[in-house]
Amino acid sequence: MTFCNRCTGLSVLALALGFSIGASAEAPDTALGPPTRCVVIPGDRHNLQFQVDGVVRTQWQFDADFPRPFFYPLLGPSGQSLTRMGHPGAPDHDHHRSVWFAHHKVNGESFWTEHAGTSIRQQQWLALEDGDSSARIAVRLGWFNAAGVQLMSQEMVSELTPLPGGESLLEIQSTFRPADGREQVTLEKTNFGLLAVRVSKTLSAAFGQGTLTSDSGQQGEPEIFGKPHRWVDYSGVTATGSPEQRRWVREGITYFDHPDNPGFPNAWHVRADGWLCASPCFSGDIVVTDEQPLRLRYLLFTHAGGYDQAAATEQFEQFQTRPAFEIRKSSRPHVRFEVVRDG
Repeated sequence: MTFCNRCTGLSVLALALGFSIGASAEAPDTALGPPTRCVVIPGDRHNLQFQVDGVVRTQWQFDADFPRPFFYPLLGPSGQSLTRMGHPGAPDHDHHRSVWFAHHKVNGESFWTEHAGTSIRQQQWLALEDGDSSARIAVRLGWFNAAGVQLMSQEMVSELTPLPGGESLLEIQSTFRPADGREQVTLEKTNFGLLAVRVSKTLSAAFGQGTLTSDSGQQGEPEIFGKPHRWVDYSGVTATGSPEQRRWVREGITYFDHPDNPGFPNAWHVRADGWLCASPCFSGDIVVTDEQPLRLRYLLFTHAGGYDQAAATEQFEQFQTRPAFEIRKSSRPHVRFEVVRDG
């Protein structure tokens, strides 16, 4: 009987302690304030995850198994990716990797196809920055020819900014310079490059119910291809919801050129089968030197609903007045580099 009383007493004590510990673990620590909304988390397969409120909205993928880095997925407001890996109908277009950098010819060598032996490699991450309004990464890339010789360096800053209703902005700035020991590098005339976007199958015009629309309201590939525009939008439908409530919603991506980019407004390479690219080398070569590096600024606006001219105009006006990014050495303890706006 004594043993049972002790057991009962211990059980009551354990329950009391357990309740107390559980309650303590669940209680928020108000002294810390709310968690940071936008964070960059390094993944376990050479990727950097942009998370907003604990949800991965996009990832920068730089595993050496791939010939070049890319962003995938890029989620729309419904939580579904608005981009895809590869072409829906052409198996020889697997180099179309969601949102990626490439160029048809650099010093005579192709950085477009994945079968030329060239590669773009991340050499170092420079900054991973969290914040309540946005998250940023800064990385250094090298462009290597088929012989493994580096031709060009690229410093990229990317910032993900969440907007109301699940919409978002992905701002991408890159600065290109000749590799160490080279006086110059030539990005040759082409409509293939430099920042390309492959939209999801259902967003495309050829495979889904998508529509290409330019800043001036022109629609479709024949009306937009090869013509200068400040921005081009690709909007269509995507499937979302649980199995019992599966449905179509209309969403899209607006891709903005920037007034500081050479040739602005640039001609565009767009396709009904689901891809688009602002082409700064559409009309001629660009020669890059240390004295004249090439800086390109782009913005991807993932939005709910179809194309909205007023919303796109508002985003462009804000984008064109935002100062560019600058990577600089940091004075903060334990931080090597930081990203700031020029202004």
